[in-house]
Amino acid sequence: MHVRKASKEDIKGIMHLLVQVNMVHHNGRPDLFKGPTTKYTEQELEEILKDRNTPVFVFVDKPTDRSSGIPVNASGEAVLGHAFCIMQWHLGERLMEDIKTLYIDDICVEETARGRHVGQELYRFTEDYARSQGCYNVTLNVWECNPGARAFYEAMGMGVQKTGMEKIL
Repeated sequence: MHVRKASKEDIKGIMHLLVQVNMVHHNGRPDLFKGPTTKYTEQELEEILKDRNTPVFVFVDKPTDRSSGIPVNASGEAVLGHAFCIMQWHLGERLMEDIKTLYIDDICVEETARGRHVGQELYRFTEDYARSQGCYNVTLNVWECNPGARAFYEAMGMGVQKTGMEKIL
């Protein structure tokens, strides 16, 4: 079991997880999220993996049960979690200080692997990566319809930076 940068051979496993992410959001906010679907196509994901400003990390392990339905790559590894990230620079702005941020766009852990510290390993790896890249901070957004994710991020030491609000008309 380990975390590493995602490669093209991980696409099937990542796509499997993207459906799970979508369904969490769809079940929590069906008024906003369609389901079941994915945020990216396989071709879009391939382009994301090539871009050094959008690092994607995966937690992989050799599956013990081949009947689980989790895709296995050519190396015999199953993707049990992913972290999609985006490098952001705030430079030369009138209001904001010049900083480099690693924005976590998405973290997902395979449903059958939850409770095995996969999310913690992914988050820590991502934080270490941000530190190694000279980032000032790590940021993310979490949907209120996903209190488990919010509790996880708080347990990882994150705190509220800003709050987005809405009024449904």
